[in-house]
Amino acid sequence: MSAKHPPAKAEAPRRRSTDDERRLPVERRRQNRRKVSQPVPPPPKSGLSRMMSGAPAQIWKSRISWRITLAVFLTIMAVQAGILSITLKNYEYQRLQELREVGLTSILPLIDDQITDLLQSPISVTGAKNLLSATKVRGIAVYSADLKNLLAAHGEQVVTNPAAINHDLAAYRDSESGAIYETIYRPNNLRRPYVIAARLDAGNIRPLIVEHIQQTVLIMLLMSAFVTTVLMIALGHWLLEPILFMRENLMRASHNPEDPRITDSPYDPGDEIGGAIHIAHRLIQQNADNIRRIRETAQDQIHQLAYYDTLTKLPNRTKFLEIIGENAAANESGEARRFAMITLDLDHFKDINDSMGHNIGDAILRAVGKRLRAAMPDAATVARSGEDEFAITMALDNDVRESRDIAQKVADVIRSEPFKVFNENFQVRASIGVATFPDDGADPDQVLKNADIALNRAKEEGRDRVKEYSEDFDRAVQQRFQTLRDLRDALEHNQLTLYYQPQLELSTGKIIGAEALLRWWKPDQSKAGGHFIPPVDFIPIAEQSGLIVPIGEMVIRVACATAAQWAKDGHDFRVAVNVSGAQFYQSDLVAYVSKILRETGLPPQKLELEVTESVFMDDVSHAIQTLQNLHSLGVELAIDDFGTGYSSLSYLRQFPIDRLKIDQSFIRNALNNPDDAAIARTIVALGHSLNLKVIAEGVETKEHEAFLMTHGCDEVQGYRYSRPVPLADFNKFATTYNGDITAFDK
Repeated sequence: MSAKHPPAKAEAPRRRSTDDERRLPVERRRQNRRKVSQPVPPPPKSGLSRMMSGAPAQIWKSRISWRITLAVFLTIMAVQAGILSITLKNYEYQRLQELREVGLTSILPLIDDQITDLLQSPISVTGAKNLLSATKVRGIAVYSADLKNLLAAHGEQVVTNPAAINHDLAAYRDSESGAIYETIYRPNNLRRPYVIAARLDAGNIRPLIVEHIQQTVLIMLLMSAFVTTVLMIALGHWLLEPILFMRENLMRASHNPEDPRITDSPYDPGDEIGGAIHIAHRLIQQNADNIRRIRETAQDQIHQLAYYDTLTKLPNRTKFLEIIGENAAANESGEARRFAMITLDLDHFKDINDSMGHNIGDAILRAVGKRLRAAMPDAATVARSGEDEFAITMALDNDVRESRDIAQKVADVIRSEPFKVFNENFQVRASIGVATFPDDGADPDQVLKNADIALNRAKEEGRDRVKEYSEDFDRAVQQRFQTLRDLRDALEHNQLTLYYQPQLELSTGKIIGAEALLRWWKPDQSKAGGHFIPPVDFIPIAEQSGLIVPIGEMVIRVACATAAQWAKDGHDFRVAVNVSGAQFYQSDLVAYVSKILRETGLPPQKLELEVTESVFMDDVSHAIQTLQNLHSLGVELAIDDFGTGYSSLSYLRQFPIDRLKIDQSFIRNALNNPDDAAIARTIVALGHSLNLKVIAEGVETKEHEAFLMTHGCDEVQGYRYSRPVPLADFNKFATTYNGDITAFDK
């Protein structure tokens, strides 16, 4: 076997073509070159090598070899057993014939030829005795030739009747022991005119048969083993060894299908087995090539998905961070260079998506990315870093020295002309943040973060503008985070409390309720033991972070408990609570209010929820449904800061509200600004036309009160009557106030 087959060779792994490598990212091509440059180690000596060096041993260890061997062996044995069963009768016949000849030979010398009387036995008594004692004859019966007369009988009784049988050779055989055999000798056998039936001793016949069977079986076994061995050697050489060879290579391919490293076939591809192995090897190699191509394609696609935006085909934020990291690394190893870092956010892009559909929004994003890429030099990197956010970085040189110049160019490119999508023009604006590496940070990630901080400041200051990063921005951000952390602690440690500002009915002067206002007393190391944090400093932070939801729930719970206590004390007061947009949309406000009303026992009409009109505009259908559900509980509803938002009268008439609240800015300037006075009058008239109560906040002077009374305003609250005060002070105010509104003139 080993002399016929050439030594196995390891197949070298396929190398990518130059065109394939050009399609790969630079870093991956570098890795591939490093892999190709390394020497390919020879394949380890496996079961195939051992099989090739000791093929017979491997063949006899094969289960299929043993199955074939057993089948061949049993087949040969079965054939020989059939032959034995056929020849055994013939063997016995031959032995019986030999015994018959022995009996004849023993009888013939005893026949007396001198006897002329054919009715007289030709064998004397003495001769018969000698015959029975010295030969295998145990008994004889002598008959006349015509079988009509029994002439003599000697020895054991012969049971065979010559007249009744036609087969002289086996006239009778003892079926139990087989030791007795009777036969007939006719005149032609005796050459005398007599018929003799002889009873012979056949005791040695059965041992001979057994011995014959044993010898035959031994020969059969030896022959079967020999034939099987020869056949198996032939099958092993021509069939089993190639099959085991192919099996070993298939196992290699299954363990490492991408690089199977199979051994070259030593078999002739012109015959059936060699051809099958050749086809299997070709399929293994094709499979390996396909897997490599699929893997390379998948890696390219994964790389594209991981590092590039599928919509604009621009680098995504991950790729952008990688690029600025590479720029920073190059900065450390070579001449220091400055890089502009620009982030931009499309203003009010959500409105376009919501009103026109995402297909329009996607088309605009593609157009923005294409315009930015065309406007920037090839050395610049333009990326889509978020839903409607883009990021740009490029080196600053003698032609462009300042990052702001690039940012201004970006702003001009966006504003230059409307974006035409599906035959419609969309004028898009952008808020832009600018930072410079390494001026604004030694870490490129930090510089990008600073550009985002500047972008947020641009949006806070009204959008559609360019804002350069300043350390003050960062300090403001840090301050916001610190305030948020402190606010969480304040909520946990009950540092938040409610103050109450009275609300009066203008026509009667009586107290009808109070607005619950949140206050934050923050303990410190000062002599006073702490200080108040103005609501304007922490309410916006709470709303942006979502912390306003648990804070708002606390306010509703405490306010309802307070109003329930007022009712127990005999006061017919309602309590007004402001509800933020986050509470309106991020929590199950209806279920929570219902729960608190049940727990506190407060009549629903004694709770008024104030919501700003801007909250309604985020999702009108949701707003209407929520307001209807709250109103069905019996809770009163008011629109706070009415007149400062963008509400539509068509929506306003659908809202189940009970009260309009005029913003204090209109009241404060009503006496000096005709426009504010006109707005205040209009709101009062509008509310009454819709059968709504109108309450004015910010009433600070008697003149404000007189103006509102003249124009029919229903309710008022403001510093003229009382500042927001702690609960104890409000209770004292409610107890001492006698309903005379003129008392506040003093």
